Amino acid sequence: MQRSHLVKHQAIHTGERPHKCLDCGKSFLQKSHLVQHQAIHTGERRHKCLDCGKSFIRQSVLVRHKVVHTGERSHKCLDCGKSFIRRSEFVYHQVIHTRERPHKCVDCGKSFIRRSQLVQHTAIHTGERPHKYLDCGESFIRRLDLVCHQSVHTRERPYKCVDCEKSFKRRSHLDQHKAIHTGERPHKCLNCGKSFIRRTHLVQHQAVHTGERPHKCLDCGKTFIRQSALVRHKVVHTGERPHKCLDCGKSYIRRSHLVTHQAVHTGERPHKCLDCGKSFIQRSEFVYHQATHTGERPHKCLDCGKSYIRRSHLVQHKAIHTGERPHKCLDCGKSYIRRSQLVQHQAIHTGEKHPPVLAL
Repeated sequence: MQRSHLVKHQAIHTGERPHKCLDCGKSFLQKSHLVQHQAIHTGERRHKCLDCGKSFIRQSVLVRHKVVHTGERSHKCLDCGKSFIRRSEFVYHQVIHTRERPHKCVDCGKSFIRRSQLVQHTAIHTGERPHKYLDCGESFIRRLDLVCHQSVHTRERPYKCVDCEKSFKRRSHLDQHKAIHTGERPHKCLNCGKSFIRRTHLVQHQAVHTGERPHKCLDCGKTFIRQSALVRHKVVHTGERPHKCLDCGKSYIRRSHLVTHQAVHTGERPHKCLDCGKSFIQRSEFVYHQATHTGERPHKCLDCGKSYIRRSHLVQHKAIHTGERPHKCLDCGKSYIRRSQLVQHQAIHTGEKHPPVLAL
């Protein structure tokens, strides 16, 4: 090991971050990370693609971008033949075959494929949200979330689909969107053969077979398949509504609800049905609408065989068999199958009017 690598590694144990940004005070382990960070303040993007003129803060990002023009996928899996543009994606893919999760949380024992995922996870225990947006003061666990949040202020959507010209805030969202045009669903469940566009959807699906719900609420004991679902659930206890509309000041629990709300101001309906031309604000509504043309009802109850267009409807239906009523009123203790029923019920205590909830 080179001495410079040893010095960098020792900082993991000492906590030393010697390279400090003079603009905002944030510190870094490596000088190269400080240099990259400073571009946030200067706006400098000095690494330019000669093919399309697009510029990048980091040279490594430019190198990855170039494969858009060359089509090169140099990292090939010897087990299944699949090829990847980035080595990190190749390494991440290999765990499908090895099932290795080398990065373990010392607080709760949970293991992760990527170290970056472990770093993000530890914030659950420490409460640290190191990525702060200076314009509004909102902080984030992941830098990616900060970058995505910036587009709320700038309304920038830099990642454009060459097939339909739809634009996205994140490159990963563009990659997922492309599957609509290619039909590719690369993430396959080894238990039932069902395939998914996103790996996260595969992981969520696998809980159907394992029954695992690893994310537990410390306030009420309720468990969830996804960590994001736990985060959303916590606001039931805190009452926090962190996502605020800059146009009218209305606040929301979920960022997706804010994005949906903003269409009221912009009039944008980005999800268009190619069969009938109807457009939708939310992609979920678009997917739901498509079943009108295809007749597909992919979410099937294993107890009685009844099928549903939406997974949420299947979840609600299952309560008929389990008797579970997870949504409990903290004022009187009454419980409901659906959260919407609880919200409507709470109006009895608050006096707030809600439209009636239609039964399935």
